[in-house]
Amino acid sequence: MLIVLIFLLVLSVLVLIHEFGHFVAARIFGVKADEFGYGFPPRLVGIVKDKGKWRKVSGKDEKEYQNTIWSLNWLPLGGFVRIKGENGEEETIKDKDAFHSKPIWQRIIILAAGVTMNWLLAFVLFASIFSIGATAILEGVPADAKIENREVRITNIMVDSPAAKAGLLPGDRVLSVAGVVPETFEKAREAIAAQNDKAFEVQIERDGQKKSLSVSPIYIEEIKKFGIGVGLADVGRVRFRFDRALFYAGETVAGYTRDVIVSFGTLIRDIVFLRHVEQDVAGPIGIAVITGQVAKQGIVPLLQFAAILSINLAVVNFLPIPALDGGRVLFLVIEKIRRKAVARKVEARIHQIAFLSLIILILLVTIRDIGKYGGVIWGGIKGLVGM
Repeated sequence: MLIVLIFLLVLSVLVLIHEFGHFVAARIFGVKADEFGYGFPPRLVGIVKDKGKWRKVSGKDEKEYQNTIWSLNWLPLGGFVRIKGENGEEETIKDKDAFHSKPIWQRIIILAAGVTMNWLLAFVLFASIFSIGATAILEGVPADAKIENREVRITNIMVDSPAAKAGLLPGDRVLSVAGVVPETFEKAREAIAAQNDKAFEVQIERDGQKKSLSVSPIYIEEIKKFGIGVGLADVGRVRFRFDRALFYAGETVAGYTRDVIVSFGTLIRDIVFLRHVEQDVAGPIGIAVITGQVAKQGIVPLLQFAAILSINLAVVNFLPIPALDGGRVLFLVIEKIRRKAVARKVEARIHQIAFLSLIILILLVTIRDIGKYGGVIWGGIKGLVGM
């Protein structure tokens, strides 16, 4: 149950911050927001400031309200903002506070404000992480980083290796190797290499408990010498001065944005030319499972995961695909070039078809997620109901 709540919280924050961007930009340019809602309809409750007083939304025509309706809805999957005339309703075209009555540049800013807020959220999250500190592998860490709690940890284990057979696991903290306390992973490697083919004890710490495990080295063909098949790294808590944290946050957001764009380019290439998807694409269920797994690692990994999800949401939403913000911007660019808007009914129909296609794609990915994560989900359900 806790994992579900964490997933809904992360999803809600990402979506609401996106919709809030649209809302703020619309209000700045004098466009009315008919409704700002948490969750999706049907509506549970709605309030509006009517004639100077806050009151529950009544049964009268909602278009008569001059202010935004703030609503709580039954499906807690993010939220939405209804901007007056955004879908080109004929009765709003001449209204000064309607979306399509505004200059094209203002409409583009309103549409782009959502993804801008997602990028800004990712920037704030990364800046916070870099300021308070996060556990990281120290290889390649900038010279101006402040490093605390330096230690040696196991990063990976070869299949069927002596390390695997001895019970060592990735993430284990190495306390000693054959009685030697290693200060760095290089010292740990030297201590392992010094044993040649003799069995020795490795003392590790896992989940706060110390364990001593016996390991017998073998000759490993890949490295042409005796070893136990374990990857090691120096790990520590890394943080930066506030101004440097801001710099590295911007650099990180730019890097992840580039990676997401390249990833989607590869995905489209696979679909168009290879007729199948090489990449592992997760849908809502897959993301929920991953969120639960990351949440177990602590608040900092969860914040980092949320930041990366926010960047993904920004990039995907600004792709020039109808029904998405990027697709709506594309129609405005076409309108600017033609000096004439595409017929509202035609544009609306294109957005509807594209939206339906996206829903079908999400359903297909969800079906694949169920096949992949079904065991994890069923296990969680059984644990929830005590089966």
